[in-house]
Amino acid sequence: MTPLITILGPTACGKTAVATSLAAKLCGEIISADSRQVFRGMDIGTGKDLSDYEVDGMHIPYHLIDIAEAGRKYSVFEFQRDFLKAYEDICHRGRQPILCGGTGLYIESVLRAYRLVEVPVNPALRERLEGKSLEELTTLLATYKRLHNTTDVDTARRAIRAIEIEAYYCEHHIDETQPFPHLQSLTIGLDIPRELRRERISRRLHKRLEEEDMVGEVQRLLDRGIPAEALISYGLEYRYLTLYLTGQLAYEEMVHQLEIAIHQFAKRQMTYFRGMERRGVKVQWIDATQPTSSIIDNIINTLSNTH
Repeated sequence: MTPLITILGPTACGKTAVATSLAAKLCGEIISADSRQVFRGMDIGTGKDLSDYEVDGMHIPYHLIDIAEAGRKYSVFEFQRDFLKAYEDICHRGRQPILCGGTGLYIESVLRAYRLVEVPVNPALRERLEGKSLEELTTLLATYKRLHNTTDVDTARRAIRAIEIEAYYCEHHIDETQPFPHLQSLTIGLDIPRELRRERISRRLHKRLEEEDMVGEVQRLLDRGIPAEALISYGLEYRYLTLYLTGQLAYEEMVHQLEIAIHQFAKRQMTYFRGMERRGVKVQWIDATQPTSSIIDNIINTLSNTH
């Protein structure tokens, strides 16, 4: 199999533009590692930036974007399954697979070859946890010894599902580090100074709200009959915009709280990536403030030196 190239980093660091430019140079295809870009109709809030997939008149093929209906759940188990299918297809056609995204658990499940199984709903556990605060649920989640995804756990519903998964693995004594194939990967992290990251996040948020009609996108999802609770469970943009559109937050308060939440999310992403390094994933960090062409040259040189 062709060795994988992985591009990771916090939100607003420019991952997609780097990955697509690299794909244009290497005859590559992108496999998205984003827990919300899988959903159709959730475009602006998830930052799909599909225009980035056109590089110098060339269309860069992508995978695991727009593959599920908004309103449903999409698990890490499903991601691993769909990733492997896309990866093998890309390799079979002699192209270069490039994994790109910011969902740490998705990326780590591939790079560390976790064995995952489909975890059923546990009604009794859910009933016991109902009514607990997000802080209480996060504390409980941290008591489990297996892999936990604290990056995306920003609602009580997500925290309860994470605990449900942890409890299932513990009860059934499942060893999650076996059958998924061990893949070689050159893993590149895009490093961006904190203040610049914050500036980009704020600028991008206001652009999406004021120029790209992100409010309209969420309203259209609600109009399609997708329950508000489902959109709220996706967190960040979909959580706060749904709270605004259902009259639970004023516009100015929604923008303020959302901006803070995205900054906190980016910080948690970096914390997760550093944890991945401690758990054995080698990440080569590159200064994301360089011109894209310089970043691409750096990656290609690194790739040449590893062969």
